[in-house]
Amino acid sequence: MPELPEVETICRQLEPEIVGRTIEGVEVFDERWSRPEPPAAIERGAAGRRIQAVRRRGKYILVELDQGAALLMHLRMTGNVVVGERRLGGERLYQSGPDPDAHLRAEIRLDDGRSIRFTDPRRFGHGRLLARAEVDPYLSERLGVEPLDGELTPELIGELAAGRTAPLKSFLLDQRRIAGIGNIYADEALHRARLHPLSPAGSMRPEHWEELRDGIVEALEAGIRNGGSSIDDYRDALGERGTMQDEFLVHTREGEACPRCGETIARIVVGGRSTYFCANCQTRLRRRPRRRRGSRPGGRP
Repeated sequence: MPELPEVETICRQLEPEIVGRTIEGVEVFDERWSRPEPPAAIERGAAGRRIQAVRRRGKYILVELDQGAALLMHLRMTGNVVVGERRLGGERLYQSGPDPDAHLRAEIRLDDGRSIRFTDPRRFGHGRLLARAEVDPYLSERLGVEPLDGELTPELIGELAAGRTAPLKSFLLDQRRIAGIGNIYADEALHRARLHPLSPAGSMRPEHWEELRDGIVEALEAGIRNGGSSIDDYRDALGERGTMQDEFLVHTREGEACPRCGETIARIVVGGRSTYFCANCQTRLRRRPRRRRGSRPGGRP
């Protein structure tokens, strides 16, 4: 699934290409893309509007339009958003072969003859047109703090993790707490922080909060520098592959040597997700015992 670095890469590429352009029309080729709204709601609502800005929130792409509207797109597992010359004629939905319009689910036609194409083989991605005032409430219900805007402090990580027994890997994947981290960058962040993915989130101490914050930021920034990770379906807004997969420290590196200590990288499953780590240099924290009410250090009442 495209994560924060992949979505950020797409937004940075889209911004100079489409801001200032007017949407001539929208065609939704698969009604699942706009569900629960009918395709016509987006097709009618976006046509004729000028694109004012492109930004990211979590894993969402936000295309802000004039007249107080915003088009939100989420890539989910296999979605791609590519800008380029408009394709003319021919069947465009679920074609086979290396056609850039294969699995086309929606096309946004621009006034300069180009289009923004949303393709998605597995059909989990979606788009939604909201009034500007609806955007923040919609996203706030689904997303927590942004990890790269300075708000993710070690102390905030401690507050978010307090009392939680879920493994750190699962904690990082919860978008309602920290937005934008998925399976890839959770593994990479935990390795940088020297923390075992099965450690209970609430077992961290202040020094671990800081190490995890630094690990998250470093992993995400590395992903952005490398244009994202193209393990399977991901391509950037220009149709090119990212290179972060060549820089992974542990993710997908099962059986290889840990780049820090040389021990063998292992793979386990956490919350249904393949998880890669080094058991030698990633410390497994233990759940802190709860102090009984009325007790004092040393066990005396």
